[in-house]
Amino acid sequence: MKILMVCLGNICRSPLAEGILRDKAQKAGLDWIVDSAGTNHYETGYAPHKLSQNIARLNGVEIKDQCCRQFVKEDMLNFDKIYVMDENNYFDVKRISKQFWNEDKVDFLLNEVYPYQNRKIPDPYFGKEEDYKQVYTLIDQACSNILKNYSNTAINSKSKHEG
Repeated sequence: MKILMVCLGNICRSPLAEGILRDKAQKAGLDWIVDSAGTNHYETGYAPHKLSQNIARLNGVEIKDQCCRQFVKEDMLNFDKIYVMDENNYFDVKRISKQFWNEDKVDFLLNEVYPYQNRKIPDPYFGKEEDYKQVYTLIDQACSNILKNYSNTAINSKSKHEG
């Protein structure tokens, strides 16, 4: 299983999602590859935001060694499932993927908690520690459901994204 988490800058939300899901998969004994990327290049080469690192660490997840990178169209070929944090990320992934676009692989992360609702995970970049805690909680719930839904089966080829 190869899963990619995508947000705007790969600095706050998607690094948390990568770290949380990777930690859960490892603890469950699953040999999953979990990565993250951003739809832009603003933070390429940097570690995740300090508040994302702090909130992750407070919850027993270490993400300080992650390195921000930009989503590339080949990611569509290299991952079984790609989760986005919001509608802009969805359309940017579609735009960047070009001829490799595969709607069945891409879904909103919170559809794992609220199916077919395409809810967004708010970007905490300009927020306070409390905002990062709320984002962590949302992502943690979604990642728990991913683990529950996919740990014993392959990724379902049917997307939960409508439209």
